[in-house]
Amino acid sequence: QRIGELSMPCIVKRHPHRITNEETHTHYLDFKIQNELIHLLASAIRYEIVKKIKSAKYFSFILDCTPDASYQEQMSIIIRYVDSSSSHVCIEESFLGFLDVNDTTGQGLFEVLENELKLLDLDIVDVRGQGYDNGSNMKGNQQGVQRRLLNVNPRAFYSACGCHSLNLTLCDMAKTCGKAKDFFGIIQRIYTTFANSTKKWQILKNNITGLTPKSVSATRWESRVDSVKAIRLQSEDIREALLQVSETDNDTKTSSEAKSLANNELGEHEIIVAIVIWYEVLYAVNLVSKHLQAKDMLIDVAIEKVQGLLSFFKGYRDTGFL
Repeated sequence: QRIGELSMPCIVKRHPHRITNEETHTHYLDFKIQNELIHLLASAIRYEIVKKIKSAKYFSFILDCTPDASYQEQMSIIIRYVDSSSSHVCIEESFLGFLDVNDTTGQGLFEVLENELKLLDLDIVDVRGQGYDNGSNMKGNQQGVQRRLLNVNPRAFYSACGCHSLNLTLCDMAKTCGKAKDFFGIIQRIYTTFANSTKKWQILKNNITGLTPKSVSATRWESRVDSVKAIRLQSEDIREALLQVSETDNDTKTSSEAKSLANNELGEHEIIVAIVIWYEVLYAVNLVSKHLQAKDMLIDVAIEKVQGLLSFFKGYRDTGFL
């Protein structure tokens, strides 16, 4: 009767108070119950998403695989569809979860996808688009997921991930230049020097007022603009921080490394010019990359952006140093 007199928000608010004051020992906050609540919420959200997809009838999907912390290969699935549930009709992309994968061949990945669509009660013949990265098990014309799906549904148009293709192009371009590899090695060494201890990081923060250096990404080359930007805009401040580290650090190796970076690397004309060049190049690439990743991206706009990037490279090669 007492519960009936209270509103639900009031009950929820009083519950932690009663547990803290040991007024009740049955708190229903065990990790099993928390997981069950999360599972129920996930099921309800998934049900609403699937209902929208069925209402749209036709859909496309995006797949990507990566190992988790326990080295279990997992495949993420995102479904793209037209949401007409409200007066404002729009294109939606909905993440539906991670799928455990034990067989990473094209056949194995396709079977995991096929089983998941059956569990979601979605018809594979209603698929109108599929998109993956450039892995052969995904995009392979003979044994990849795209070919196996096209064998079942010829209307499932395949499109490679434009952002991933752009990233691979930039990666291959940089790998052909030894000086580019040396340059990003220096950028990483600067970050590592400060990130090795909280004391050195504090010295860095005392000398800069804006962006902090970032670790160089091993895979997403366009994101390296963040690593270069902090040094491009604050090179003098970072150089001063390195000199302070060299003077105050008791470790001779760290002190010598910081002094070398300040005087030899950041003190050289070639490195300073490289910082300017790479920042402008990565900034232009990053802008296009963001456009390609937008969920409302249009194919004609994407083509225009990529062509514009090609024109930028041609123009920069001819007049960028004038």
